Amino acid sequence: MRATAVRRTALAASAAALTLLATACGSTSDADKKDGKDDKGASNGSSSAPKAPAEALTAAELEKATLAQGDVEGRKVTKAGPADEVPADGVTVDKEGCLPVAHAMFGVAQKGSVATTKRKVIDEPKTDGKKKSLEDMADGEAGEAFKDAFNLTSTFVALHSYEGTAGPDAFAALKKAAADCAGGFTATVAGTPTKVASIAEEKVTGGDEAAAWTVTSEDDGDTAPFKLVALRKEATVATFFSFNLAAAGGDVKFEVPVEVVAAQDKKLA
Repeated sequence: MRATAVRRTALAASAAALTLLATACGSTSDADKKDGKDDKGASNGSSSAPKAPAEALTAAELEKATLAQGDVEGRKVTKAGPADEVPADGVTVDKEGCLPVAHAMFGVAQKGSVATTKRKVIDEPKTDGKKKSLEDMADGEAGEAFKDAFNLTSTFVALHSYEGTAGPDAFAALKKAAADCAGGFTATVAGTPTKVASIAEEKVTGGDEAAAWTVTSEDDGDTAPFKLVALRKEATVATFFSFNLAAAGGDVKFEVPVEVVAAQDKKLA
């Protein structure tokens, strides 16, 4: 991937509040579908919305249910700051039906939200406890060390508490938009366009219902994969948007951050 494309991709990820470090319970992602239903009993492509409106979590309750440092092994969890905020009217798309996907990518709440929290979850650098200088590294070690330094996944997690049926409605709208916009669209934030080349469904489970996708961005012919996950528990919807700089360069393949999703699911239970 050309350096220019990497910089532009990093900029787009930064706008989505993903800290790119320049300075993934695995079993829950692989549950098999049975008889057209997932393990929650919801038919594929449909919502398992509650029969009665769920009570929205208050701001204090949502804060308590949000990921904190120590909740996810091997990851650093920090609060998102003012620079990570993207207003709803600050996101535009060239295809109106794709707006729920763009909003999820940038952590924007949908209509009916009463409280929001946002976190950045970043892989801790992996080390075997041995440090070598570049001069001491054997042939090939330097390249591997450089690749490992960028093989870190950053995940922007947004929790939105909704009133009435607005939570299930928001989740259903996102699933529909992801399916309808599988062929791609362009989102613009703060005057910077991000071209989504494709959206492909992934597997994930959790909460009352969950869904995941690989969102592939494109810049001057170069592509970079992102992972987008949505998890609903009663009236609360969590979205996860992940980026891995090494994967953007084509050096590694990264997966849906199932450990992060599972940890958040546990706190919402």
